[in-house]
Amino acid sequence: MDATSGTLDEALERLHATGPEFRGFLSNHGPMAVEALVRHGQAGTVHRWLDVYTSQLEEVPSTQGALTDANWQEALGDPRRVTDWTAYMARQVAERPWRAVLAEWWPRLLPGIAGAATHPVIRVGHAVRTLLEEGEEGPRIAELAHALGYWAARHTTLPVSVRPRGTASPTTALAALPHVADQQTSVVKGLAQLPGTEGWLTAAEALRAPQDPEDAYDRLTALVAATTHRYLDYGHGEAVLLVHAATAPNAVLRTLPALPRDLWAPSLAAAWTASAALTSVYSPDEPLPAPTAGTLTPEEVFERAAAHGDAHAIKLTDTALDVAARTADGDDRALAAALRSLELITPGVD
Repeated sequence: MDATSGTLDEALERLHATGPEFRGFLSNHGPMAVEALVRHGQAGTVHRWLDVYTSQLEEVPSTQGALTDANWQEALGDPRRVTDWTAYMARQVAERPWRAVLAEWWPRLLPGIAGAATHPVIRVGHAVRTLLEEGEEGPRIAELAHALGYWAARHTTLPVSVRPRGTASPTTALAALPHVADQQTSVVKGLAQLPGTEGWLTAAEALRAPQDPEDAYDRLTALVAATTHRYLDYGHGEAVLLVHAATAPNAVLRTLPALPRDLWAPSLAAAWTASAALTSVYSPDEPLPAPTAGTLTPEEVFERAAAHGDAHAIKLTDTALDVAARTADGDDRALAAALRSLELITPGVD
């Protein structure tokens, strides 16, 4: 990643002058997409991409009232307070090391991982990856504050609580999940069907429980690979929302190295629950035919994603490259899943 050119920090500063949502409820994907573009050698495209993307964004929402250590609980999950939350988190990271702030707030926010269709936790994952690997410049720490503030404002608990206790691998467990009755619906209405979906909790809890923090890390790594591979076959059920079944657990995986180890197993459980829920709400019954084998390199695949322009496709490709990098000889199915997203998602900066 070229973190020395200043492109990422410039892009983040531009985006911090906009709100975290637009058109009423759509998430601002800009910070996540530009981080991925810079990381994968596409820094030269960032400002042109932003010129188009920011034209649809909205101003930072008005403040409602200052949050403090004494009153933040009353504002948890209140999207009207998002600017108050951002200011509060900005003060937190200004007064203490960002890792300490993250460790304190992660267990508070984790039960609300489903908020805004998991976009806030994904935004946190991109921010943490940069801080861990590329340096702690001011705009990057500010981005973590924005991401945590957005998560707090959109904090939404799932209507089900899952504790993995079985023996199944992520691939097997995902395949066994029953689907909700009405898949032609919103995320909120889809998730609300889970408690009444026969056999869902039993199937979700069939995932093998981790034995220790390292095992939790390995289980989460396997989950990211399984959900990425599954997109290749079933992404057509809901091309955009099923992206999150892979990118949300990958965001959690990216964050684990910055967290105390005793938070790793609960993080796996939350990430699995979110991925399982989205799979049941939107995964279709029948897979797509296997694509024709290709010979593109990871770099070429990401170049295609950057040219495609859609933020979800960029982020899924970013995750697919992570999966491929963890395999000694690459991972053709992960790269094919990324290419599938370019077919299923409408091209353009949106």
